Amino acid sequence: MDEMEEELKCPVCGSFFREPIILPCSHNICQACARNILVQTPDAESPQSSRASGSGVSDYDYLDLDKMSLYSEADSGYGSYGGFVSAPTTPCQKSPNGVRVFPPTVPQPPPQHHLLPQPGSLPQIPRNSCITCPQCHRSLILDERGLRGFPKNRVLEGVVDRYQQSKAAALKCQLCEKSPKEASVMCEQCDVFYCDPCRLRCHPPRGPLAKHRLVPPAQGRISRRTSPRKISTCTEHELENLSMYCVQCKTPVCYQCLEEGKHGTHEVKALGAMWKLHKGQLSQALTGLSDRASEAKEFLVQLRNMVQHIQNGVEFEACLVAQCDALIDALNRRKAQLLSRVNKEHEHKLKVVRDQISHCTVKLRQTTGLMEYCLEVIKENDPSGFLQISDALIRRVHMTESQWGKGTLTPRMNSDFDLTLDSGPLLQTIHQLDFVQLKGESPVPAAPMLQLEECCTQNNSATLSWKQPPLSTITVDGYILELDDGNGGPFREVYVGTETICTVDGLHFNSKYKARVKAFNASGVGQYSKTLIMQTSEIAWFTFDPASAHPDIIFSNDNLTVSCNSYDDRVVMGNSAFSRGVHYWEMTIDRYDNHPDPAFGIARGDVLKDVMLGKDDKAWAMYVDNNRSWFMHNNSHTNRTDGGISKGATIGMLLDFSRRILIFLINDEQQGPVAFEGLEGVYYPAISLNRNVQVTLHTGLPIPDFYTPGDADPNGSVC
Repeated sequence: MDEMEEELKCPVCGSFFREPIILPCSHNICQACARNILVQTPDAESPQSSRASGSGVSDYDYLDLDKMSLYSEADSGYGSYGGFVSAPTTPCQKSPNGVRVFPPTVPQPPPQHHLLPQPGSLPQIPRNSCITCPQCHRSLILDERGLRGFPKNRVLEGVVDRYQQSKAAALKCQLCEKSPKEASVMCEQCDVFYCDPCRLRCHPPRGPLAKHRLVPPAQGRISRRTSPRKISTCTEHELENLSMYCVQCKTPVCYQCLEEGKHGTHEVKALGAMWKLHKGQLSQALTGLSDRASEAKEFLVQLRNMVQHIQNGVEFEACLVAQCDALIDALNRRKAQLLSRVNKEHEHKLKVVRDQISHCTVKLRQTTGLMEYCLEVIKENDPSGFLQISDALIRRVHMTESQWGKGTLTPRMNSDFDLTLDSGPLLQTIHQLDFVQLKGESPVPAAPMLQLEECCTQNNSATLSWKQPPLSTITVDGYILELDDGNGGPFREVYVGTETICTVDGLHFNSKYKARVKAFNASGVGQYSKTLIMQTSEIAWFTFDPASAHPDIIFSNDNLTVSCNSYDDRVVMGNSAFSRGVHYWEMTIDRYDNHPDPAFGIARGDVLKDVMLGKDDKAWAMYVDNNRSWFMHNNSHTNRTDGGISKGATIGMLLDFSRRILIFLINDEQQGPVAFEGLEGVYYPAISLNRNVQVTLHTGLPIPDFYTPGDADPNGSVC
């Protein structure tokens, strides 16, 4: 919390705020300091006298002006809106915080008819007094309420109190006359800290004092800190509590302000609701600023490493000396000039980087201080006090975040010495020996960073996203993405290009893939990123594929249901391919007219689409009518089996790559023996049908209970 201390000090006195008030410009100042910098303006310069003297300002110019917000942007004197004459300039001083402070001028004698202030009241503010903010130098003329018209910043006062208590040394006894001893207890009823001797002498455990509760000093400090605060009252109506929030004026108001004051026609909302809303907005704004602060810390580490790297440039100097000493005497005369250039480059780089470190350190300290202050403000439980300063804090947070914009966290200097000595020229050209600076060339790119929150798998596809390190300034021409085979095999390139996100389709189901990426430019290929392991789906979810289907196929139900508008058989495949694992899917018969014979099975990607499935050598199928079925591949019909299909029937297909077999089921019963064996490669689920059939696909199904992968009897039937 040390970096927050600057936020808690008055710009005038340089000490911690005491009874701070909020100026219309949202800056804070001690109430006593505000009295000290008040300036009295002549009557001729007040708004009333200006209007009376016919200065050319009409009533319309003052119609919507609030006396409390009559401040100007002038930085050299005092004035107000609407053509008011500026007050005489006053020599300015600097406060301990470095801001300009305008000291008070000698007040004019008050008129005789003015009443003297009552004893115990605030000092009477001279008529036509004005005050200038010591931070933004905006001036405003006070109305008849004087400084009482400014709201008190109780939130800031509470933060200062907590900060001072956290920094305070051990609590001392409040009753010791000389050299107070360290307190040992605190009485909650007396609100006094006692050392052991004073407690025995002044607070004996008998009589009425026996009922008092004594607690450790640290606990007593906390109870003091958490004691209920005074309820906020309205600055316009001092007897009324603040209960609502004026949206137009952005300030808490009381009930009387809505009934009689200028807020009567304004939109108002509940104080608690706006308190929570503004707390949320400030917290959200702090999130972005926190990210900038984290990047700035990393940036400072990089800059310090650059300083160390530049300071290690003596190795380059030693190499240069060794080369020059190996040359003839004529080269020695040139050596001094070359060393001088190296030293200048060395000093220049150090100066630039150190200046950037200093600048970034100051800005980061200010940012961290503002963040810690805002976090302490959020802890406050005073809605009206919070809302008085929340808008200004949100603006400051956004403005500070914007200051960490593009270019701020980019090194101004490359730490490498982009110089090389050409030692191969002939003796007659030695007087032309000079450094060759590799302009346009840059080091190879750094290893990209995989963005884990954006990397994912879906079904048998994997999406990977990456980026360059946030502080890298090296040019990148493209990226190379590599994946292994999902079974611990070698890596292979799957993408080369400039994009930083890539989706790889057609992977094996239920497989773990390793992925890595590297960047390249004209200088070469950089290091690999960290390896990411991605698991594809254990169970396949897919639909029919309109892109590869015959044009006569009709799709519906999100491509899960197909039919045909032709009397001839037409083929449609699924949109996922299988090459590894065990997979099971089903199709139900929604419509079955005139006893057609649809074919179900698997196919290669280049299967014929205008003939029955299994007619060519690219498909392995079972075609079935209402009485019997056959297996067919390359127009060869085998294993006629009794049992057909009708409307509502279910056809199941089980593809096991561990045993390289395909099995068919009708209504949960195996249809015939193992249909096909020795299957290798990539296969798509497929079906052929005509206009008399409509089927619906069901995927993501578990393996049937009767089937155990890897177990089969010698005759080919499943155990």
